[in-house]
Amino acid sequence: MPAAKAWLAPLLACALAWPAAAAAATRPQEPLTPLMAGEFALQAGQLEQAAHWYLQAARAVDDAGLAERATRIALLANRDDLAEQGLALWRKRAARSPGMGGVEATLALRRGDARTARRQLQALLRSGDDIGWRHALVALGSGGKDPQLVAQVLEALVEADAIPDRLQAWLAFGGLAQRLQRPELAARIVDIVVERFPGEPRVALLRASQLREAGDREGARRALAAIGDQALLLDDLRWALAAEYGALGEYAEAARVMARGPQDERSYRLRASLLAEAEDEAGLTALYDELRADSARPDPERRLLLGQVAEFLDRHAEALEWYRSVPGGPLRSAARLRGANVLHELGRRDEAYAELGKLQADAAAEEDARRDAYLLEAELRQKDRAPEAEMDAFARGLAAFPDDPALLYSRALAWERRDDIPRAEADLRRILAIEPDNVSALNALGYTLADRTDRYAEALELIDRARAAEPDNAAIIDSHGWVLYRLGRHQEALVQLRRAYSMQKDAEIAAHIAEVLWVLGRQDEARTWFEEARKLDPDNRALKRALEKFRP
Repeated sequence: MPAAKAWLAPLLACALAWPAAAAAATRPQEPLTPLMAGEFALQAGQLEQAAHWYLQAARAVDDAGLAERATRIALLANRDDLAEQGLALWRKRAARSPGMGGVEATLALRRGDARTARRQLQALLRSGDDIGWRHALVALGSGGKDPQLVAQVLEALVEADAIPDRLQAWLAFGGLAQRLQRPELAARIVDIVVERFPGEPRVALLRASQLREAGDREGARRALAAIGDQALLLDDLRWALAAEYGALGEYAEAARVMARGPQDERSYRLRASLLAEAEDEAGLTALYDELRADSARPDPERRLLLGQVAEFLDRHAEALEWYRSVPGGPLRSAARLRGANVLHELGRRDEAYAELGKLQADAAAEEDARRDAYLLEAELRQKDRAPEAEMDAFARGLAAFPDDPALLYSRALAWERRDDIPRAEADLRRILAIEPDNVSALNALGYTLADRTDRYAEALELIDRARAAEPDNAAIIDSHGWVLYRLGRHQEALVQLRRAYSMQKDAEIAAHIAEVLWVLGRQDEARTWFEEARKLDPDNRALKRALEKFRP
């Protein structure tokens, strides 16, 4: 396709230019060349080489922005020595800034210099603006290699009353204490916040979250109950209160909270999903009746929602009627997709696939909807345990939408489930040939190579490319930790995996932490993490493989 060729042209140009650029970068009289070489290395996921080239470019050009970029790339590459050199250039060329102070604090934490880290962080926290404390939070949240040292520094800052007298700052550092698994410190911060900001419902939410993380679910419920009707005054607080009840597994109570404020289609959808999670058929039926009472007008969004609620209630025939009543417009195609799914649930599989075939062939339908019809067909074929038909759906979809990233990505996952890693890799690489910066494909391919092959160096380069694009993505941080583990760098891996888990409570991440701890000989800790993973998702594939391997 012409579009594919348009994407490939700059890629080939980069590939051809890389050897020449790298060779020419040794010439100091051409400062632009190391910059180009650094960018090519960065795009290739070769972070250490990128750090070297950018530092060389920063030395050749009197530019503070370039020195800062060289410093940050070196940090990402875990080359603290190069980051120190870049920081020295940055200091020479620019006035002191919060960003500079954050980097200084990060480097101090990485080399275990708690005293210097505290001094730098205190300067940031006492700068008198929101930028300073946010840089301090980032440095503490992602800079340290030793979580215990980071927690000690945070505790010292609390002891010194260094955190600015802003509610948002205290809430943020309280959340950090929780993620560092320091419940005593989190509780202390909450006590301070309660004293300084009495009656503030956001504080009660933080206390509830802290108690829940500590395992005191009853205490968390009491803290939430104490909020009362205050949260209903502001829409964002109502949503936050419902979310905290949901985290406790109190789905019916979360739905009750959402029902007590202004309603729109978004809140109705959330109430429906919460009641479904609670398996509260009576509550869901009441919501269904409430929605149905105001459905005489052909409102597409309301009718689509009624169909979804009817599905929750296993009223599939009614759901089908609602979906078929959605008038023409942007939601009509979504209703047709849902209707096909309902037909499949009703056991009318031939009709379901026929409906999807009609949508796939409907030139008047939106392209995304037609593409999604192939994706849904593949999903339903998988449920029917018809692997050949599933792959045929992908093949027909890709014939209609050549090189579509969503179809290629889903097929790659299907190949991986079948343990056909070469074909999974081929599809993911095809995505990257078309979209070189597709972060999902970079991460998926890197993780697959790390998890299912011994090509660890290649996996690391791919994951590093994803990290460069989204350094705070929990899934990518988990992949980074996993490839470090597979490379035998167990302590480094544990730091990254714990950081990922602090950002996203996920069974696969917990299973990864458990495996690393087991290999390190810390079996009791590993069993705790295996149990945590079981609670989150006992059917997780990574967990099952780890349990089979170690039999804890």
